[in-house]
Amino acid sequence: MTWDQGLHKSTTVLSDDQGTRELTYLEAIRAALRYEMQRDPRVLVMGEDIGVYGGAFKVTQGLIDEFGEDRVIDTPMTELAMLYAAIGMSFEGFLPVVEMQFADFISTGFDALVQFAATNHFRWRQPVPITVRAPGGGGLRAGPFHSQSNEAWFIHTPGLKVVAPATPADAYGLLLSAIRDPNPVIYYETKYLYRSLKGMVPEGDAPVPIGQAALRRTGEEVSIITYGAMVQEALSAAQTLEQEGHSVEVLDLRTLKPLDEEAILTTARKTGKVLIVHEANRTCGVGGEVAAIIAERAFEYLDGPIIRLAAPDTPVPYSPPLEDAYRPNAAKILAAARDLLAY
Repeated sequence: MTWDQGLHKSTTVLSDDQGTRELTYLEAIRAALRYEMQRDPRVLVMGEDIGVYGGAFKVTQGLIDEFGEDRVIDTPMTELAMLYAAIGMSFEGFLPVVEMQFADFISTGFDALVQFAATNHFRWRQPVPITVRAPGGGGLRAGPFHSQSNEAWFIHTPGLKVVAPATPADAYGLLLSAIRDPNPVIYYETKYLYRSLKGMVPEGDAPVPIGQAALRRTGEEVSIITYGAMVQEALSAAQTLEQEGHSVEVLDLRTLKPLDEEAILTTARKTGKVLIVHEANRTCGVGGEVAAIIAERAFEYLDGPIIRLAAPDTPVPYSPPLEDAYRPNAAKILAAARDLLAY
């Protein structure tokens, strides 16, 4: 399976009684962009091939016909320039949404984000209300330059906010919140979920607050804390464990900076056993910070070690069998959770 074939997998439907329409994860992102552009004329989108072509993944398809080339701006292949241009636009009152064609390419715009955008309000109280869409993650056989989960680079940077929606509803609501936030926000969207996941999405003005985790499943024996594509894998593993007689809680972080520390501590104190899962590399990943929060503030509640399941510290393989071995999945989560339950 090639990366583009993977974008057209069969869909999984999430149930959500509060939703009003069923959309794919990709369609939810497009709907949020359209809603904000209709609501606020200051919102514009920019990036490589996002106009007439509709973006590499067709997320922005149709927007140029509705809003014109002044608000749907095709840029040259230069991430640093587009990010600095967006920062300048934000100083003039605009609310730019910049698409990195792949999250991996954000590295060429690193200086604009971590040196300038992140520190600007601290230095002279000038807000930088830009949103950077970063399509990340693997599973599509795209190799090391198109599959990274590099969110930890920005979680480490004071002045940035980082969100990572795992459902269509959150993809919609978190993007609304990101665009309206006066701070620069890195919006990590998972390519693997674009067309493989459907769910009910609210109509209209339904922002999801930045900084609030979501409890996807309640349980008593073990907590799985995760985000992004791994939420669905964790829920699948939890369902299998339920059939085996176990009670598993699944917490979706949703926002990676700022973390919802109270939600993390609440689930850890409740179950006493914690498994942290993420697709990104293990060393210095989000899981290490979550584990430290629990160790520092909920140690006396624990009945076992805090376990981390993550990708190894290697580049993302292109070979399908190697990538499958590299990425966490439901089977690996299931094995780790069984070990922790038996501790």
